[in-house]
Amino acid sequence: MSWRRLPITQVDAFADRPFTGNPAAVMPLEEWLDDATLQAIAAENNLAETAFLIPDESGEADYELRWFTPGVEVALCGHATLASGHVLLSAAPWRSDMRFRTRKAGILRVARAGEGEATGYRMALPAYPPAPKAMPDIAAAMGGEPVETLWHAGGYALIVYADAASVRALEPDLRALKAGGDMLYIATAPGAGDPSGADVVSRAFAPGAGIDEDPVTGSAHSVLTPYWAARLGRDAFAAYQASARGGHVGCRLDGDRVELSGTCVTTLVGEFLL
Repeated sequence: MSWRRLPITQVDAFADRPFTGNPAAVMPLEEWLDDATLQAIAAENNLAETAFLIPDESGEADYELRWFTPGVEVALCGHATLASGHVLLSAAPWRSDMRFRTRKAGILRVARAGEGEATGYRMALPAYPPAPKAMPDIAAAMGGEPVETLWHAGGYALIVYADAASVRALEPDLRALKAGGDMLYIATAPGAGDPSGADVVSRAFAPGAGIDEDPVTGSAHSVLTPYWAARLGRDAFAAYQASARGGHVGCRLDGDRVELSGTCVTTLVGEFLL
């Protein structure tokens, strides 16, 4: 039997060592496979996201980029974008950045920010400022005692708590959250007193997309950054996503964009046989 061999690299994004941050598979292709095959590959990889890339022919970017969870294609994924930049820039040490054309999030850019074993990058994503909205059912499903709930129409619910310990202690009703469909539920609080040392702590849940709890979520910080920049009264702060794996994210608000910084570690290089 003749197999088609597709390159695959697994990267821990927003991580300074293996087994932390959020793992993503990155698969550069020569041309798009059909959507059903892309979805099946993502399901086989069984990671929060698999990023697929093809060379961009529009002149707007270096590559076209799409992201799939094990269950659905998503409109924006930060950690797999960071991982894609890491893979491509590692193979092109003369390049300072890579630009990606996406279907629903516009042009995204990943640039080098440092050198070393755990290489640092800066990534620009759209800013999604949330607006206050009463969401009693979501608040009840998240648990704890939220002090504020907000919403962004892109499919993001932001649930704010008084302290980081409350966020870390949450045990959400994932079945109830899944009933809301392809939504990202973000729990957050000030980081004062948290062992991470961050200004802001969060956790993120997307059971409707096949991800009960996401380890470190770049797109969540598209919502967190404008909210906390306004609340803290400054444009930049340090964030920590307090999942079991955990990950640090540098956040800066720049007009209608957020700049996220983090490090990546390659953990697997191989071939996918199709």
